[in-house]
Amino acid sequence: MVNISIVENFSRTPGPRYISEGEYSGELFRKSILLPNVKKAMETGDDILVDLDRASGYGTSFLEEAFGGLIREDKIPYDYLKNHMKIKSDEDEIYINEINNYMESAHKKEQENKS
Repeated sequence: MVNISIVENFSRTPGPRYISEGEYSGELFRKSILLPNVKKAMETGDDILVDLDRASGYGTSFLEEAFGGLIREDKIPYDYLKNHMKIKSDEDEIYINEINNYMESAHKKEQENKS
């Protein structure tokens, strides 16, 4: 299992969507932490656990860029993420649903673009 704690591995105060908008952005998290760990897990056959707990909160733009961006920008297969990535949020389960919706939406857009 590849474990990623946003607080321990990135920041207690996640920020905006893009690097150009400020510190601790979703784009920076995706590029520097999430994507390399997803690629590592894909190579080794491990599952991924992303722990959202203990952060000060998450903006929708941070979550969409980080998780939807895996599919939209980095072309990670939706089915792989759906089957191998678990999101943990004991403090606010709404984040889990939001992330799943962002990934599903990015996947649907990818499918529409192919047809």
